[in-house]
Amino acid sequence: MIFLKTNAELEVIRANGIILGQAHAEVAKIIKPGVTTKELDKVAYEFIKDSKGHPSFLNYNVSGNKFPASLCISINDVVVHGIPSHYQLKDGEIVSIDCGVYKDGFHADSAYTYAIGDVKEDTLKLMRTTKESLYLAIEQAVFGKRVGDIGFAIQDYCENLGFTIVRELVGHGVGKSLHEKPEVANYGKRGDGTKLKENMVIAIEPMVNLGKKAIHQEHDGWTIRTQDRKPSAHYEHTVAVKKGKADILTTFKFIEEVISKSEYIVNI
Repeated sequence: MIFLKTNAELEVIRANGIILGQAHAEVAKIIKPGVTTKELDKVAYEFIKDSKGHPSFLNYNVSGNKFPASLCISINDVVVHGIPSHYQLKDGEIVSIDCGVYKDGFHADSAYTYAIGDVKEDTLKLMRTTKESLYLAIEQAVFGKRVGDIGFAIQDYCENLGFTIVRELVGHGVGKSLHEKPEVANYGKRGDGTKLKENMVIAIEPMVNLGKKAIHQEHDGWTIRTQDRKPSAHYEHTVAVKKGKADILTTFKFIEEVISKSEYIVNI
């Protein structure tokens, strides 16, 4: 079942999206070589808790396997669901950080990929393309369109620039549950799939690879890598479907203010 939100519920999700954007920014402030991914996770956890929210991913349960952290931190060839550890960030790496905030009965979900220091140009192009495809997809998240229009926008743009789309992982509805119907694939045909209705809330999250589209899951039951070990980028917004123009409920504003002042993160 697809749950349409009231306007009041959209404002709850938007408020959570602000907390989420600020949490991302607090994490971004300490991204530099030598910092461990566990340290990043601790910053997010404490900020969300101080904001009277709960990290959506912490103890998220899939078939009895609970995710053990507040952030999914995915480095280089890790597509999504990387588990924070004592691994130290290095110059030249890219780091995708996915986070959710649950407060007042609703979730908000967003992701952002960071380039640290001397990152290769083809990888920076991958990041730019993935982020641009997110906004092209959001343009399709309007009343009367279908989820296939969203997927087509991402696939067409990225593949025409030589990149590949992960097929097994998709966007999703967001609301009282972190993952709701409908699934929102990053590939598809125009005019295909579930029809978009006003006040439907979805997470649009292109996951795009530099090399081939094939992925595999690590033994921890969470970490997803590219099979060819080439980099992958990931950006995500939570969006409300509206007539004429989608309403973006999460924000990158705070993240990008930090990046503009950072000596370690590349402004792509």
